[in-house]
Amino acid sequence: MAETNADEVLTQDEAKEQDTVETEAAEEAVQQEADEASSEAADTDQDEKKDKKGFFKKKKDKKDEQIEELNDRLKRNMAEFDNFRKRTEKEKAAMFEVGAKSVVEKILPVVDNFERGLATVPEEEKEAPFVQGMDKTYKQLMKMLEDMEVVPIEALGQEFDPAFHNAVMHVDDENAGDNVVVEEFQKGYTYRGNVVRFSMVKVAN
Repeated sequence: MAETNADEVLTQDEAKEQDTVETEAAEEAVQQEADEASSEAADTDQDEKKDKKGFFKKKKDKKDEQIEELNDRLKRNMAEFDNFRKRTEKEKAAMFEVGAKSVVEKILPVVDNFERGLATVPEEEKEAPFVQGMDKTYKQLMKMLEDMEVVPIEALGQEFDPAFHNAVMHVDDENAGDNVVVEEFQKGYTYRGNVVRFSMVKVAN
């Protein structure tokens, strides 16, 4: 009977020891699984963070590209507008020059008539009020043309210059130099340095 009790006690102790080993093994397995799960969660979180950073970086890069594109477009538009403004101003100035030149060309025959009329006045009548009025009107007209930068072309006694003179006659004159203007039939004018009307002249050979 005593032997039987001893065997039973030994069996119970072995069972307890086995249960302890199994429990420790189970706890160890659970801990290992927990550690693996935690590691996987950490890896996933890190990957998500990487993806998030990559997403923001990509988004930021795209935004910077759009800003650069808009800045480039703005610069091009500003350059085009500046070129348009300069071209328009140049065209307006050219149109003004053409218009002013046309007006001057129409005024010059009036100047010619004033000069012809005053040249035919006898010396004794030059002090007459009518003649004085005509002379003052002529001088006022010439002052207006001068203010507009309309200048008579020098011709008499000058060397013939095809850029300013139009030779309609030639004459042999020993007293005049070669290729010198000896007579002016019609006065020429320039407007801002450009010829409006050539001087009509006689040139000595």
